Amino acid sequence: MTVDFSPTGLRVLREVAQTGSFSAAARSLGYTQSAVSRQVAALEVVAGRRLVDRGREGVTLTPAGARLLPRAVRIIDELDAAVREAAGAEAAAGPVRLGAFAPALAGLVPQALAGLAPELRVTVREGTTPALTRSLRAGTLDLAILARTPPFRPPDAESPALELTTLFERPLVVGVAAGHPLARAGAVEVAQLEGQVWVASRSDAGESLLGVWPGLAERPDVRYVVRDWLAKLQIVAAGLAITTLAPVSLAALPDGIRTVAVRGEPQEIRRLVLARRPGPLDGAAARVADALLAASRD
Repeated sequence: MTVDFSPTGLRVLREVAQTGSFSAAARSLGYTQSAVSRQVAALEVVAGRRLVDRGREGVTLTPAGARLLPRAVRIIDELDAAVREAAGAEAAAGPVRLGAFAPALAGLVPQALAGLAPELRVTVREGTTPALTRSLRAGTLDLAILARTPPFRPPDAESPALELTTLFERPLVVGVAAGHPLARAGAVEVAQLEGQVWVASRSDAGESLLGVWPGLAERPDVRYVVRDWLAKLQIVAAGLAITTLAPVSLAALPDGIRTVAVRGEPQEIRRLVLARRPGPLDGAAARVADALLAASRD
């Protein structure tokens, strides 16, 4: 008896690849974690090899799973299109699916998308760099704006490598209230940041505080930990704390915030890149990519 890959199993594989964990995939699909595990196990039986590696940091695809994923995504897309056609739905061009981290969504994406033709449909999803990278691999995003840190390694180790286009490369700055003593300086040494109160947000793994200056030598005084980017800026504007700002966010800062350059070595540089899967872009996605490149040069 021949046993085939099931559509449900392929959907589960895509969601596991996108979320990086069985529990997150289960929440997204409305399944139990054990049901997700069973679906993956069934796929592995059909494939005759392991498709995912389970580790302390989550779930990653094996080389065999990475090879299967693009085909799984195409099969799911074709099945969904067949269901729409059978129901009599008119064929329509799908939207360009764009992902970005929060400061890029505030500072770059609106400017880029505002100049596009109204009939070009674009959907936008916020996420961290690891989550957006997984979504690109899973085929649920067409383009993603990622922030890279020196030495600017690829966002993942999978093959083939994602195609990366640099949008710009600039140093981080510190954001302070207009009435803060540092606001009058314009530029400070790293040592002058010691003793300041910070507002930050935890990384996905809870390992680092995003918002504290990376090169700070002392243990930071973090009194405010928030996830929402706008809330963080309002805390800064009120003079309650200071925070580190990505260059891409500067155009969207609210009134009452001033930026301060930080001197010293090593310089904290961040590179903004537009990432996508290898291969040619269709016309709509190419127009979105061109708009993002143009906006990044303004």
